[in-house]
Amino acid sequence: MTSPLADNLRRIRERIAAAAERVERNPDDVAILAVTKTFPVARIRDAMALGLRTFGENRVQEAIPKIEEIGTSDASWHLIGHLQSNKARFIEERFTMVQSIDSVAIAQTLGRRLKTQLEILIEVNVGEEPQKTGALPQDLPAIAEAIGGISTLQLRGLMTVAPMVSDVEEARPIFQRLRRLRDEASQRLAMPLPVLSMGMSDDYVVAVEEGATMLRLGRALFGPR
Repeated sequence: MTSPLADNLRRIRERIAAAAERVERNPDDVAILAVTKTFPVARIRDAMALGLRTFGENRVQEAIPKIEEIGTSDASWHLIGHLQSNKARFIEERFTMVQSIDSVAIAQTLGRRLKTQLEILIEVNVGEEPQKTGALPQDLPAIAEAIGGISTLQLRGLMTVAPMVSDVEEARPIFQRLRRLRDEASQRLAMPLPVLSMGMSDDYVVAVEEGATMLRLGRALFGPR
């Protein structure tokens, strides 16, 4: 008998494969980031037993004890929540990627704290929702240019959180715009930006159809929190 987690992962992979096939993409180009906020270490180990190795946490202070217990040799940790400047000192040697850079100031603060290179994404508030963090689309060029001057930060792409909608099709324009913003930034910087972190438990199928390379999945994998 398989576990609920194994069943959920199988269904997710089937849906990713079907969505990728519809738009002639290779499903292997879509990574699953298991979002483990509020879930205990035991659930993370269950996910690792199924082959998942990349985990996302929203808060540095919640992530640290999990990272210290599980380690970083067999698991990769991404910070996907807002990074406060006073938490920047805890990033190095714990996180592989920070997906939530949304200003020149936080990029500079993080860059000063690092001794080695760190992969980052710029979080873009594509829907321009006032209650959300993330850079506004018009501010993206200045942030990307500033990051280019920080030797310890390696810009890999963009991230967004789509608005909560009753019809997932309403999220499609958000994902389409993030992809366009990524393409424009890549051209402007004359460098590849391969990562599009977009799509969560409710809308990840649409995100795959629109070019997502990384899906942030919590509830779809682990069930309700």
